[in-house]
Amino acid sequence: MFGTATASYQVEGAWDEDGKGENIWDRYTHSHPELIANNATADVACDSYHRYKEDVAILKELGVDFYRFSLSWSRILPTGYVNKVNLPGVTYYKNLIKELKNNGIEPLITIFHSDLPQPLQDMGGWPSEFLIETFAEYARLCFELFGDDVKYWLTFNEPKQICIGGYGQGYNAPGINLTGLADYVCAHHILQAHARAWHIYDQEFRATQQGQVSITIDTRWFEPASDSEEDVVAAETALQFEYGWYANPIYNSDYPEIMKTRIAERSLAEGFNHSRLPAFTDEEIAYISGTFDYMGLNMYTSNLVAAKEEAPIAEPNYDYDLGVNSYQPDDWESSSISILKITPWGIRKLLNWLKETYNNPAIIITENGIPDNSSIIDDVTRNYLSNVRSAIEDGVNVIGYSVWSLMDNFEWVLGYTQKYGLYHVDFDSINRMRTPKTSAAYYKKVAETHCLVDTCEE
Repeated sequence: MFGTATASYQVEGAWDEDGKGENIWDRYTHSHPELIANNATADVACDSYHRYKEDVAILKELGVDFYRFSLSWSRILPTGYVNKVNLPGVTYYKNLIKELKNNGIEPLITIFHSDLPQPLQDMGGWPSEFLIETFAEYARLCFELFGDDVKYWLTFNEPKQICIGGYGQGYNAPGINLTGLADYVCAHHILQAHARAWHIYDQEFRATQQGQVSITIDTRWFEPASDSEEDVVAAETALQFEYGWYANPIYNSDYPEIMKTRIAERSLAEGFNHSRLPAFTDEEIAYISGTFDYMGLNMYTSNLVAAKEEAPIAEPNYDYDLGVNSYQPDDWESSSISILKITPWGIRKLLNWLKETYNNPAIIITENGIPDNSSIIDDVTRNYLSNVRSAIEDGVNVIGYSVWSLMDNFEWVLGYTQKYGLYHVDFDSINRMRTPKTSAAYYKKVAETHCLVDTCEE
């Protein structure tokens, strides 16, 4: 299956219309404009709340099989709680789903994509245990409202960006800097919330709705900087800290051993009485393990990894817990974002690692793309897809691929300075005019023919 992806906060706009509540990104961009490139907000963004029919029309033109989009928790539940359902928000998503289905496009819905309702953040956000059940109730409502027309669900997008970005290193909303502490507790609760939602679907909705539920996790490929045993171990450690942290409890069981060992040792040396990484009970391990119907993967770039000396014992720090030297050589092809070098070869290696590490699950690549900081229409395509095809020939069970993104949008703290879209969006025009780029024509051919080269056989 071929598709494209967006997220509610990044494209919808209408930030306070029709009963929608405030979310953490509304608060963050309005309270700290200096932290966003060019003081931008997503108050209007691509205006997809009013222009969803245009979006579906360009999806139809692209010939894609599915459209991955997310639900705004605050648009459906302004306070975050199920006691107050906002009917206009529900109607918007019902209309979008109907428009997609009428045009032969399957919706793939992400229940939570970074935009926590602000009232729930005011009560502590993801490091607070109450959110496990609060999210579960929200997920149940989503299944009830939309599940008859949805066959593919994701509970969470990129828990790393939620937890490290939002609560650990503070580069995303809500901007909390408690590295090595709040990020681990955040992830602990998100994994439990995901499992609750999966079991709710499995027990209450699967028999009638016949859908599939998973989570999507982002990672880089980590290539050993040399053939030395130390660098090989360091690269595997990086993969386990970045992907295995979230994937291992779901696709195998419990956190990776290297994480448990390293964080426990450093925690005790720092003067803690126990590991800063929370421990699952045996019952929780059993409850979380196996809560997937496929594997979601977001991948953009790769790093080289080398071993390094242990960091001195100091304040808690995720990077010290990880304890490797991860970097990108200057001679790798650059994108417009310095940390996103263009490494198509990495996706093949990563897919094979997932196959070997997690017993070859069905994989949907839910995001993959390359940013540009210009407004060019004649953009350049690169060979990630050919490496995905090679991975399939290696025996990896890839069942879907989604480009990030359908159109240029609000890229979090980077505002509108980085453009991933197959369609250019004129953010200076009242109607947010969408114009296909050269890459849209290429991807249309791929979606319709499944052929990657210029001349395709019948």
